[in-house]
Amino acid sequence: MKHLFSTVLIAGTLVAGGVGSPALAQEELRIGTASLGGAFYPVGQGIANLVTEHVDGVSMVPVVTQGSVQNPRLVASGETDLGITNANLLYLAVNGEKPYPGVLDIAPLGALHPSILHIVTLDGSPIETFADLKGKRLAVGPAGGGTLSFLTRLLEVYGMSPDDITPSFLSYSDGFSQLSDGNVDAALALSGYPTSAVMQTQATNKLKFVSIADDRLAEILKTYPYYSKVTLPKDVYGLDEDAVVLGVNNVLIAPSSMDEERAYAITKAVYGHLDAFGEENANAKQIRLSDSLELAVPLHPGAQRFFDETK
Repeated sequence: MKHLFSTVLIAGTLVAGGVGSPALAQEELRIGTASLGGAFYPVGQGIANLVTEHVDGVSMVPVVTQGSVQNPRLVASGETDLGITNANLLYLAVNGEKPYPGVLDIAPLGALHPSILHIVTLDGSPIETFADLKGKRLAVGPAGGGTLSFLTRLLEVYGMSPDDITPSFLSYSDGFSQLSDGNVDAALALSGYPTSAVMQTQATNKLKFVSIADDRLAEILKTYPYYSKVTLPKDVYGLDEDAVVLGVNNVLIAPSSMDEERAYAITKAVYGHLDAFGEENANAKQIRLSDSLELAVPLHPGAQRFFDETK
């Protein structure tokens, strides 16, 4: 069923046989996040809290979805009012490129924290580089998540195909639990850092990041400039050394048709209160206002007005 909003009565009472205080209608909006265990859900919770606090007449709740691939579809169809996705998927969605069958009428409200592709195995595993994953069992995240597009690109540059791995489509939490139990050889998660699923596994296991060869990483960055090279500090997950990983900025998206004043109010509620956001969520501390002005897709006019005011 197509979801637009639900109305909740939050003030006022009806007195039997008479009229009490007028009820105040609060519009409930939904923000699409991802599976539990990744960074999108708690970031979405933080956004929902800020919107509820700072946008008059609106409350917002986060909802679990299949993640960054699905969220543009949900926003475009009206099943959610906002969503979180990756910059690469936003670009593909607004240009009608695969995995999307046509142009989606969505627009960014701003850039969020960067996501990195966690490709993790247990310390002591013979797996060292991405090439070593051939023939291995991989937890690749949920079927609709953004991990798969990254995995596809890596398989391509390594001359491999999905047939060269045995994938398990699991939530990040379940995937990393399977890694701990030895049921998969490596687990993947496209998420901000630190992410809870990885931290839970690290609590009982020493981890190792699977490396990507410099030339293969350079090939991806040249072909797909919306990706980025990220150095993950070793102390985040107790690694022996810093890990060089593939990453991308995340973005907050809305329907292109969203009223300009509403888009402005939501953008201001989130990006005008980054200090409070960062106190609530560690990933929010990685948000930089300047990144929103460097996206490959134009901002929603309401969001553009807010960022113009901050220059």
